[in-house]
Amino acid sequence: MVLGVGGGIAAYKACELLRRLTESGHRVRVVPTAEALRFVGEPTWAALSGQPVDTGVWDRVHEVPHVRIGQSADLVFVAPATANILAKAAAGLADDLLTNTLLTARCPVVFAPAMHTEMWEHPATQANVATLRARGAIVLDPAVGRLTGADTGRGRLPEPTELFEAARLVLRRGVGGTDLAGRRVVISAGGTREAIDPVRFIGNHSSGRQGYALARTAAARGADVTLVAANVSLPDPAGVDLVRVSSAVELAEAMEAERRGADAVVMTAAVADFRPVTSAASKIKKSGSAPAPIELVENPDILAGLVTTREREGEAQTIVGFAAETDDVIPNGRAKLARKGCDLLVVNQVGGGRAFGTDDNQATVLAADGAVVDIPTGPKEDLADRVWDLVAERLPARVR
Repeated sequence: MVLGVGGGIAAYKACELLRRLTESGHRVRVVPTAEALRFVGEPTWAALSGQPVDTGVWDRVHEVPHVRIGQSADLVFVAPATANILAKAAAGLADDLLTNTLLTARCPVVFAPAMHTEMWEHPATQANVATLRARGAIVLDPAVGRLTGADTGRGRLPEPTELFEAARLVLRRGVGGTDLAGRRVVISAGGTREAIDPVRFIGNHSSGRQGYALARTAAARGADVTLVAANVSLPDPAGVDLVRVSSAVELAEAMEAERRGADAVVMTAAVADFRPVTSAASKIKKSGSAPAPIELVENPDILAGLVTTREREGEAQTIVGFAAETDDVIPNGRAKLARKGCDLLVVNQVGGGRAFGTDDNQATVLAADGAVVDIPTGPKEDLADRVWDLVAERLPARVR
């Protein structure tokens, strides 16, 4: 693969990305811009990659690098992708080795932008991003966080571990893997917490791993991804817009706000069925006698509510639910599918070390049209990809 490096302070993060790629067995050719070498020198890239480092089309001319590097690549990953690189790539300019490589590559191309918020939000940059995405390139949304100097906002390069995951998932699918390009998807993940007092809550064992796997795989397939996370302590997926919530009511409000204009909504979050009618303002202390009963009230049925809103507004939106069951898995799943009215219901058995907090999962997907798809035990990203396959089959054709 080719690791293109733009001239931004975030170039130092690309060193860790390169290390992870080479240690996992990938042969990586680094193509930095001349400006990138002002941040990280050529010896560093050569030592970490074990490959020669060229920046100009006149280096090693007999090898025709401006053509050969792109032709032989399985993936071109540009990190950081500056506003300048995005503009050149969108316009088809070829004034250095990296931009020549981008023009000759016929493999998947991923851009991981990093720049100040104002530059990212500028209409010119957004138009360039839209152009690149329309051509099939994957442009990951930058993260929100500390930028150069004292500034904070959207424009931060995602962490190297998440960039590595993005590269790995794109490589897994290969050419033609961006079937969700131009689609907007909203995913919920994690488990809600319903406060009893400032210390205690009613909750569940959901780790959010399956929802995060769905977000990562959707981004790798080119989708514009919003992830609504309830009490999840996992690294932020690269290229994903993250919204954090805690309670079921907060999750319902966030999903209702984010679902507008989405092509698909996937509810993986484990939502508490009940919440305390009141939450104590201070910690409840032991009194030496039995505690007062906690009066509960039902939480909103978020999945059913999303379906109701879709029907009322007449949106062409594919809605997917998840159902965790401990027994009578398929009968309970069928009943829940009929009750919720979603298009797909992913049903899996939990408990006894299954599903919650693990790296693997298995499920049966029940469809409103009667289809039944069994997904065997495997990594959660495998299940996520299979779910997206089923979603992609049901998405309406895009209007061009």
